[in-house]
Amino acid sequence: MRKAGMREADMMDRLYMKRAVALAKRGEGWVSPNPMVGAVIVKNDQIIGEGYHKKYGENHAEINAINNASQSIEDATFYITLEPCTHYGKTPPCVDRVIASKPARVVVGVSDPNPVVSGKGLRILKDNGIETTVDVMKEECIKLNERYFKFTTTGVPFVTLKYAQTFDGRIASATGHSKWISSNASLKYAHKLRSHHDAVMVGIGTVLADDPDLTLRLAKGKNPVRVVIDPHLKIHRDARMLSNQEDSKTIVIYGTQYNKDKLSHLKEIGIETIMIPEQNENRINLKACLTNLGERGISSILVEGGSRIITSFMKERLVDKLIAITAPKILGQGVDAIGNLDILRVDNSIRLDIVKISRKGVDIIIEATLEK
Repeated sequence: MRKAGMREADMMDRLYMKRAVALAKRGEGWVSPNPMVGAVIVKNDQIIGEGYHKKYGENHAEINAINNASQSIEDATFYITLEPCTHYGKTPPCVDRVIASKPARVVVGVSDPNPVVSGKGLRILKDNGIETTVDVMKEECIKLNERYFKFTTTGVPFVTLKYAQTFDGRIASATGHSKWISSNASLKYAHKLRSHHDAVMVGIGTVLADDPDLTLRLAKGKNPVRVVIDPHLKIHRDARMLSNQEDSKTIVIYGTQYNKDKLSHLKEIGIETIMIPEQNENRINLKACLTNLGERGISSILVEGGSRIITSFMKERLVDKLIAITAPKILGQGVDAIGNLDILRVDNSIRLDIVKISRKGVDIIIEATLEK
């Protein structure tokens, strides 16, 4: 009977933590560089309060849950997807407010990887006589904040590589025409992906061919920082990426063999520029590029193409997540999504772990990670 009771308690912990995870996801696209966090307060087997971190700089999940509670939290159980913070940032420490509300128990999904917080929040709760359980739905809570975990532990942005291709793997026709390979539903999904990342990156080839705006015309959220890899500063002075800097900042990354007049013009109109030396094949050093962007507080990047930059990221194994949108179309000859990776044997191919397969309109979307 006791073992059965313990299993039932574990099941209830997972049930309420699952609700907290669902709440946390509502903050996606609004809270970065903070993590998404959800909180649920349960008393006498009833949810009496819940909340999530809605926007960067505003109340954290725990505070919103406390403020929304329908009755006293004393002796209740608090479910939180991530360890409560213990330091002053944009807001006061959450752990102090949790302790003051006098819950009997706090259940945490996963410890915060931030060394300023990690383990301290849990220890403070225990030191104040509050029963504490950690690692409930741990894997789900880590996945929820995979971008935050990567950046917090390495200082390097989480990289998502996304492209739309035909059934035969082309991202453009032989003439370079690419609008539109994917469906309207997939296009809206792509804009939503932008809102989930701090920055969106393309190569100069894409800018010259398509003149993209790279903002959130079809999704809600914060416009990402727009980053273009432009070794020789070929970007046109009237490129759409250079407009509306108040709504969406642009960063141009260039190499040592650059157009001096163009650099002067970019600085004059307030565009941030970063010089990154070239490496093999006279290409921008992408590792140095990511490190530099990370130092600027950019914690996640959505790489959208074209083929050359997609190939470079894959070749250097700099991709954390790969998203391929495949349309039911065949072009035959055209531009390959991924070019030469210098792989000569099948057994040396880059292997993927498929995370999710879904549909948007008529298109198939595959999400995968690279096997370590």
